[in-house]
Amino acid sequence: MTDNAFLLGPILAPFAGTIIALLLWGRTRAQRWVMVLTSLAALAFTLMLSAQALAEGTQIYRVGGWIPPYGITLVADGVTVFFLTAAAVVGFAVTLYTFGCHDKAMNRSAYAPIALMQSAALSGSFLTGDIFSFFVFIELLVMTSVILVAMSDNPDGIEAATKYLLISAMGSLFLLVGIGTTYAVFGTLNMADIARQSAEAGTLAGVALVMLMCAFLLKSAAFPFHFWQPDFHTAAPTPMSALLSSVVVKVGVYGLIRLTTLLFPAQAAAVQPALILLGLIGVFFGGVTALRTYNVKRVLAYSTLAQIGFILIAIGWGGEGALAAALLFSFNHALIKSALLMLAGWLASQNTTKTSKIENSHGLGQKMPLAGALFFIGGLSLAGIPPLNGFISKLALVQGGVAASQTQSDQWVALGLVVGGGILTLLYVVRLWQTLFQQAPDDLTAELKPAGQGDSIFAPAFLIGLCIALGLFAQPLVGVAQQVAAGLSTSAPYIHAVLGG
Repeated sequence: MTDNAFLLGPILAPFAGTIIALLLWGRTRAQRWVMVLTSLAALAFTLMLSAQALAEGTQIYRVGGWIPPYGITLVADGVTVFFLTAAAVVGFAVTLYTFGCHDKAMNRSAYAPIALMQSAALSGSFLTGDIFSFFVFIELLVMTSVILVAMSDNPDGIEAATKYLLISAMGSLFLLVGIGTTYAVFGTLNMADIARQSAEAGTLAGVALVMLMCAFLLKSAAFPFHFWQPDFHTAAPTPMSALLSSVVVKVGVYGLIRLTTLLFPAQAAAVQPALILLGLIGVFFGGVTALRTYNVKRVLAYSTLAQIGFILIAIGWGGEGALAAALLFSFNHALIKSALLMLAGWLASQNTTKTSKIENSHGLGQKMPLAGALFFIGGLSLAGIPPLNGFISKLALVQGGVAASQTQSDQWVALGLVVGGGILTLLYVVRLWQTLFQQAPDDLTAELKPAGQGDSIFAPAFLIGLCIALGLFAQPLVGVAQQVAAGLSTSAPYIHAVLGG
């Protein structure tokens, strides 16, 4: 297959932006323009690459001209472009929010180059076809995220960043042990070559599977590896909080899909029940905790734990319908959650203490009808209410569960719990909306700034607009998800595209 240089675009565009931002050290407004332009370029490369991959099949680029399985190969198939597009769209919205954000961190010259390097690492983790370079991109993603959270205006930022850095070391250990065991079994690090041999793997492959699964569960902040996430995402600057809780956690989800459908499909049945169980626990633990926590951003962080639970259940069910639901859920959740976190940060930027504590936020948005409407729409979408894109995700998940229940009768219980978890989501988002935008202010409510001194609301409005559009005109995205999921039934096209023959 001919190399497709477009695969380099989503990585090199933000990397080039990093260099330019460093050259503009001390000129933060110019750096913000660089962020917007490079993220727009990365989005354009991603959309062109997505169109090619969906129309022509898996695209590859052999770095340095090495013939696989030697060297590093960048690969873009349907799964890749699904996650890459979500990351590019949210990344573009995040840079728009950054441009109108008044956090002190935005005025630090180090912010833009580190954020752009984070974007390059995120794209690279989705595009690489080599499991060791996947590890390298993830570690770069971790380090840049830690630095950006430590730069936060929130006084808890350094503590949260330190916690995550230490906990992430455990995930790195899982990942390295899994990679080392995989190499010991197959003698290769190329994903396509591993997939070619995996059907004949022995017992040691099961060890690699479990180690890699634990690493991806930690990276996706899934139960029981979620304990780093609420502090980390709550303390982050608003643009980073929106990116971390919507897209960065999806790297783990992406890894789990690759693990069960490409690398170890023959062994996947052994771990799928565990994914369903952990997903169900995450749905209810995250939902109940979101009802009882004390901070607006923290509510949304625990909500991410619950929503990742829904995705784990879909991956555990397997099958074409459930995997399509996992892809749709991942994409739509990225848009919804980033918009809601931006709105939470926007509301905090409107008060003099910049607080997101619920006790100080009663009625803060009572005189802000536009923000209230956007938050209400986003909350309903998160809960899966028609005709929004979150409803499309939940509907696909239920359909995938019905299909799984027809072959496994015990999955009817899991399906019923999934529906119950959706109701729990509705409870905490409506409660939060009423507290922020409907209740009257009280003695503890923070004092508002004069109009125009807070952040810009344009970026979350843009994302909420996409949520409405993808709900009303859902068929193209649903059709792509079904097409991609159908291709996951066999790894042969991926293997053929990378290895040939």
